[in-house]
Amino acid sequence: RSFASQTEGESHLARVLRQKFPRASAIKVVDISGGCGAMYEIHIESEEFREKRTVQQHQMVNQALSEEIKNMHGLRIFTSAPKS
Repeated sequence: RSFASQTEGESHLARVLRQKFPRASAIKVVDISGGCGAMYEIHIESEEFREKRTVQQHQMVNQALSEEIKNMHGLRIFTSAPKS
C-alpha cells in the first residue's frame, strides 16, 4: 500500500484523536499489524500533555480510544508536548 493512503482504521483513529485532542499539533496513526487493524502505533504531540507525566499522557490516549481499543490486540503510544 502506498505511504500516502491511510487504512480505514488509521483514518478512524486519527479522527477520534483529533476530536479528543483539539490542541494537538501532530497526530500520526500507523497500522503495524499489516493492515488488519489488530495493532496500531500512535504518535501525538499536544499542548494538553504539557506538565503531565508520560503515564498520565498515555492514560488520556487510552481513555480517548476506550471503545476502539476493545477490538485491538495492541497499541503503542508515543506522546509529547510541543517544544516551547
